[in-house]
Amino acid sequence: MTLTGIDHVQLAAPPGSEVALRAFYADALGMTETPKPPGLAGRGGCWFESGPVRLHLGIDHDFRPARKAHPGLRVRDIEAYARRLAGRGVEVTWDDLVPGCHRFYCADPVGNRLEFLQPKSPPSSPAGD
Repeated sequence: MTLTGIDHVQLAAPPGSEVALRAFYADALGMTETPKPPGLAGRGGCWFESGPVRLHLGIDHDFRPARKAHPGLRVRDIEAYARRLAGRGVEVTWDDLVPGCHRFYCADPVGNRLEFLQPKSPPSSPAGD
């Protein structure tokens, strides 16, 4: 037995939040919305992907945002993500507590916590080493 990967991460959202979710995940983050299977579409919510990353936002009628639990999303050009989100009024909180990583946190439009990470480039060594 071996785990081979994570298929997706599911986050909860309140009823009627799909428009705000699409504006954040598709427009602000640049993810692509993927259709839900017909048997699940009637439940509401939205599914998004970007490369191998898949996030499912499912409707929870007793919704409480995940303020501590969160997905950690690896990105390229983390500063561009931070600028883009901040430019759309999203509060971005930088954190330098993980050695070797640039990272920040923000909340999606329904209050779920998201972490964005980019490994720091190793310092280049002088020629001849």
